[in-house]
Amino acid sequence: MIPIHFLIFKLPHSQIDYFCGMISIPHKAKQFLVLLAKLLIVGGAFYFIYNQLANNDKLDWSKFIVLFRKNQSVLGISFILLLSVLNRYFEILKWQNLAQVIHKISVYEAAKQVLAALTAGIFTPNGVGEYAGKALYYPKTEAKRVVFLNLICNGIQMILTVIFGIFGLLYFNAQFNVITTKTVLILFGGFAFILIVLFSIKKIKIKGHSIEKLIHKINEIPKSVHQKNIFLGICRYLVFSHQYYFLFLGFDVDLPYLTLMAAITSVYFLASSLPTFQFLDFAVKGSVAIYFFGILGVNEWIVIFISTLMWFLNVVLPVVLGSYFVLNFKTKTTE
Repeated sequence: MIPIHFLIFKLPHSQIDYFCGMISIPHKAKQFLVLLAKLLIVGGAFYFIYNQLANNDKLDWSKFIVLFRKNQSVLGISFILLLSVLNRYFEILKWQNLAQVIHKISVYEAAKQVLAALTAGIFTPNGVGEYAGKALYYPKTEAKRVVFLNLICNGIQMILTVIFGIFGLLYFNAQFNVITTKTVLILFGGFAFILIVLFSIKKIKIKGHSIEKLIHKINEIPKSVHQKNIFLGICRYLVFSHQYYFLFLGFDVDLPYLTLMAAITSVYFLASSLPTFQFLDFAVKGSVAIYFFGILGVNEWIVIFISTLMWFLNVVLPVVLGSYFVLNFKTKTTE
């Protein structure tokens, strides 16, 4: 027997509207369903967080506690926490900047939308739920624009990760010869070929959309908004990459600045290329980091702990705050 919810999602919008019109949901029942959805999102987020922290046998807490007591510093801890705040703050400013294309919002409103969306997207592939989370704060008529703007917001961060990552990989490879020069040239040639092909077929439409149409939509956004988006994206990248760097220093890893930063940018570049879930983010980055930092002679448990701390500071803590906004989310009564 086919589940009723499966049939509903397969129906066109007009039929869904008709279906909903035939079945009137009492106000109290609707409130209960909304509350249930909120609790499922928050409960699911906290379950996945607990599961990853409690059942990861690679985390040697005794070693961490010994090293923490040895190097504990109120100033150092405060500095690392400040970088986490700045990381998320720049992301909030990015969204506030882009959201003004629809209408101007305050920093608080942007924070509410970003943190609630992060919570909603923690257990969806590549944070897809984040797009839906932000769209819920806007009328349905603006849903497509919200998704598009969020794509721009995340897209610039990905582009910066690729740019910094390529330079990091080249420097790291020049130092340790991980792959041959021939392989590097083949990779760059392949990347250039893909770009040429994409722009040469930009008029070809896929489900009514084309690259040319996408570029036109991007150009409709004021240049000042794009410039500010790029600037804030660079600031955010520098913050979280250097937070990674300072954590390594805190764990007594003594390596040259450029070598360590090259490894960090390479890890972010390669890890971001892999499809994953937010709650598995530290596991993916940790796996890639073990390879790169293993070449540098860094102990595996240190790499795993730092990857876990980065995930905890930059995903778990914002999700805890975002849970408050999810639970206090008010559904719109008007379109």
